[in-house]
Amino acid sequence: MAHTAMFTGLVFDPEGHVAEVTWVGENACYVVYEDDFKRHIDAEMVDRQVLRFMRQQVEGSRDLAVGAMLDMMGRDDLFTKAAVESTIDRMEDAVGQPIPEDARQWLGMLGFKIVIDDQGAVVDIQMPAGGIDEGDGD
Repeated sequence: MAHTAMFTGLVFDPEGHVAEVTWVGENACYVVYEDDFKRHIDAEMVDRQVLRFMRQQVEGSRDLAVGAMLDMMGRDDLFTKAAVESTIDRMEDAVGQPIPEDARQWLGMLGFKIVIDDQGAVVDIQMPAGGIDEGDGD
């Protein structure tokens, strides 16, 4: 179980209300309302779905993504390339590691939004480049 909700402030219910973050014991949860009932959704479950989706998006253009990362880092050696590719392969292992608040705010300003249902299933992820509906079977 995760001690941190990675996407605090970026997770919403289907009605557009931001999911609060709270802890049950040491485990972070997103809270969505079903009528007047608070549903505590395990943050790790939601965050893992989002990271899996992001990895799938990168896999579609893996060579381009790796090249862009190497360019941003100003490196183009074999070891750095292997490290970047390994990071992509293990993206889901980042669950529970906090994303800096300024980075989350920046993502929110760009339009990044995660919509979950009352069971914690990710039903939509809106990316800065436009909406990507998981139900489309991409």
